[in-house]
Amino acid sequence: MSTPLTHADRHALGVRARKQLARSAHANFEISACPKAPLNLLRDSMRGRVTRLVQLKYERMVASAFGFFRGAVPIMAADLASHPNTGITTQLCGDAHVNNLGAYAGFDGRLVFDINDFDETIHGPFEWDVKRLATSLILAGREAGIRRAARQEAVATFTARYRSSMSEFAVMPVLELARYQIHRLAHIDPIPAIMATAERSTPQKILTKLTEPGSAIPRSAKKNAQPLPSPARRFRSEPPLLERLGPKEAQTVLASLGPYVRTLQPERRHFLAQYNPIDVAFKVVGTGSVGLRDYCVYFEGWSRPESSDPLFLQIKEEALSAYAPYLPEDASGHTHQGHRVVDGQRAMQLTSDPFLGYTTIEGRDYLVRQLNDHKASLDLETLDPAGLLGYADLCGELLARGHARAGDPVAISAYIGNSDRFDRAILAFAHTYADKTEHDWDLLKKSFKKPK
Repeated sequence: MSTPLTHADRHALGVRARKQLARSAHANFEISACPKAPLNLLRDSMRGRVTRLVQLKYERMVASAFGFFRGAVPIMAADLASHPNTGITTQLCGDAHVNNLGAYAGFDGRLVFDINDFDETIHGPFEWDVKRLATSLILAGREAGIRRAARQEAVATFTARYRSSMSEFAVMPVLELARYQIHRLAHIDPIPAIMATAERSTPQKILTKLTEPGSAIPRSAKKNAQPLPSPARRFRSEPPLLERLGPKEAQTVLASLGPYVRTLQPERRHFLAQYNPIDVAFKVVGTGSVGLRDYCVYFEGWSRPESSDPLFLQIKEEALSAYAPYLPEDASGHTHQGHRVVDGQRAMQLTSDPFLGYTTIEGRDYLVRQLNDHKASLDLETLDPAGLLGYADLCGELLARGHARAGDPVAISAYIGNSDRFDRAILAFAHTYADKTEHDWDLLKKSFKKPK
């Protein structure tokens, strides 16, 4: 092991970074510095995706400015990379926005609330996540019809909480930081409503939503012959969003579970071995991920009666992070993109999906995780000013915790300092970039042609 830097050395590193990029300079964003036309960046990101689904991705992005923002990580990655950065790196979520934080079930059955989407995760400048999440608060507030002053207050609250939390983490013992939990969730609007939704999102609910009883198979052609018993439930077919796979394709997907199992901890392999795969489907998910290959496998536990112990695993294709072209080659440290996502997720989250792993199918990299197990996130349609403010406060603490767990909280805290100089600059950036996002969205709407 190399000798670690002292606390004083790490603090000095953070202060020196202000010479590389002053805190007030985060407010500066020049569209003229952006290297490529936004729609060209979007088009380039579609390469390798399922062609028939590209139109659907554009439809989801055209629906709203926030929807556009969700699918436009390649644009923001290029824009951020075209401007100076602090040089203080940590593990990035990469797609930090208000709907990529949410509830899910931990291994002990508790509901957890944390950052929960890491498709774009990579090691990069810490402020890139801060800027993306701050911008998302502005856009979410605009979509919810929340007035400008309340949106500004939300971003100011987010950055102030990020700053104060990072200052706390900078002096916290290592293991105390590793175990740090947020105990005030029940008192932060709108978290109780999100948790209540997550509580209801059980595997049995998913079973009802995504599957249907199998058709009875005739025993023979003889008159009055009784049909065979109905087979196990199977996925519904609702193209293009959900499509059952044929036997050959399903077998290819199931074969990938062998390499995947080897990425799990031994006790979790034991639990997974007590489930039998029943059916496989192709499923469209999210906005940014539309067009990537995404499979769902429906399992049943062998120790319980039929359809009473369902498990759903998602096998999701992972492409190169949108930030990778703008960062050093070793920023990811992985050649397998599913492995990159798994390690990034485990680094930033307090607790991760017990069945989180990765595999390969026909030369493509995939992440494996549970599908919608007690998952829920922010509902923009019901968001009000108080909810946005409370949520922004929690976002600041959660993002700071993720960055501190995976990076150097001392250097980050020393760079940000105790004043609100960094906060004010991020607010100015968020307003400017939200405006650019809406301008780019207008360009897409003008160029978009719905199929006849």
